[in-house]
Amino acid sequence: MSSMMRGTTDNGLLPPEPDDDGAPFWEFAARGELRMQACAGCGELRFPPRPCCPHCASFGSEWQRMTGRGSIWSYVLPHPPLLPAYAARAPYNVVVVELADAPHIRLPGNLVAAPDADIDSVDPALLCIGAPVRVTFARLTGGVVVPRWLLEAS
Repeated sequence: MSSMMRGTTDNGLLPPEPDDDGAPFWEFAARGELRMQACAGCGELRFPPRPCCPHCASFGSEWQRMTGRGSIWSYVLPHPPLLPAYAARAPYNVVVVELADAPHIRLPGNLVAAPDADIDSVDPALLCIGAPVRVTFARLTGGVVVPRWLLEAS
């Protein structure tokens, strides 16, 4: 197995289980695109995806491409991990990223040192609320692609 694949393919991490409303999010992620569901009626972005707009009650939606930039809104270092598959990676981080082009939308994920790096690849001392980040995408076992985050120079 190549070193590029070490952190992203045979890692034993739990993949997301998309529902009908969220399936497009994961399809776009597989293409390397971060998109958010937007109301076709009023234009409001929403996450998590759902069938009806909470602002105007429209059932119409579209998927808008995001810049993939944001900032760390919150983070945690699980000690000990809640799930056995994550025990060997502790301490690892879980960040909540506020999107730059949709500040009311916050996405959970992991901050990684490089696009192909594992979830424990960032020194916890580098985590800082407000730190600028950009999205990258990692392919998990089974082919599911998930967004992860890279620090940007501030």
